Parts: sequence; C-alpha cells; structure tokens
Amino acid sequence: MSPTFVCLIALCLIAATPARAAPLLLSEVLYDAAGSDDGAVFVELYGPAGLLLDGHVLEGVNGSDGSLTTRVALLGTVPDDGFFVVADGASGVTAVAHADLIANFDFQNGPDSIVLRSPDGSILDALGYGSFGAGDVFAGEGSPALDPPAGESLARRFADLDTNDNAADFIALSQPSPGSGPLGVPAPPAAWLVACGLAALARRRTPPRATR
Repeated sequence: MSPTFVCLIALCLIAATPARAAPLLLSEVLYDAAGSDDGAVFVELYGPAGLLLDGHVLEGVNGSDGSLTTRVALLGTVPDDGFFVVADGASGVTAVAHADLIANFDFQNGPDSIVLRSPDGSILDALGYGSFGAGDVFAGEGSPALDPPAGESLARRFADLDTNDNAADFIALSQPSPGSGPLGVPAPPAAWLVACGLAALARRRTPPRATR
C-alpha cells in the first residue's frame, strides 16, 4: 500500500470523525469595572458547542478565609462559536455585549478565586488572581494570575488551552472582549481534508509520462 493511499485513508477518517470537544473553561473574566460594577462585569466560558450548562455553577472564593462570596447557577447551552458570556445585570438588563445569561453577581477584587463546577460538584476549572499571602486561600490552578487595573479583564492567551497554571494561561486585556477570543490550534475543516484527500487520489491515478 503506497504512502499516498495511506494518507488518503487517514484524511477521510479524520474528515468523518467529529472534532473532540474541548473541556469547559473560564476564558475571560472582568470583575472590577471602571466605575460601578453593576451591569458591567462578566465571566466568559469556552466549551463545545451545544453543551448544556444547566446545573453548572460559578463560585467566588474569598482569598482571606476561603468562604464563598458569590454563587451563580448557570442555564442555557454553549453557542456555535464556543463562547458563553455570563453578565451581571438587574431585571435582565446589562451593559455587557454578547451576554448569553444575565444574573445578579459581583466577584471580589484580588486576591480571590473563581471556581467553575460541574453539576456533580466536581471542579472543571478555577482561576485565582492577585497577590496571596501566607495565610490566604488560593483556590485557583498553579500560580495566581495578576490582578489587573480597574476596567481591564483577565483572559486566556488561547480560550481553548489550559496548562493548569493561571499565571501562565491568563493575561490582562485593556479592552475586554466578551464573546470572542483567540483559539490555540483550530481543527481544519472537514471539507478541506476531503479536498486534500481527493487531490492525493487524483495524483495517484495519473499515469506516469512515457519517457524516450
């Protein structure tokens, strides 16, 4: 079996197989708006399109004693683009763009943490930010992310990649971007893979030129 034919088979199998869904992650957080936080703060999640979020919970963990300061019950499904924005707002009104769920919440400024839990209570992701002292409670992953100035958000370098180290994964954005963000290595479209496979097959079937 020629290498070209093996490549063709692999391409067809890849094209016929759905891309593996990324885990649900905290992808961007604005917890300290410029001015009042009311209707301006948000938590953005990134996950597989169509994932049902009912039963998932966001928790705020106080860095000083580990107590829960905020609890947000999630509802809805992850949109086709993978970004789900949970926005603060009263009476269903918020100033946050691209809001998919509006709830009444406000996470504290650092040092504190935000924890994302699945319906069974297990931790899916966690972000700790700020400067934690020896007696403080860090509920994030690895080392804490920085505590950016008011009006700036914390966002993953790539919304779909998690190294389990908040300091390495998150950067400050001077212009928050709820509902969008860079991805690591997007999977190539199935149509492109099929086209490449067909091209390889066509080259394989082309008879060699006669030589004199």
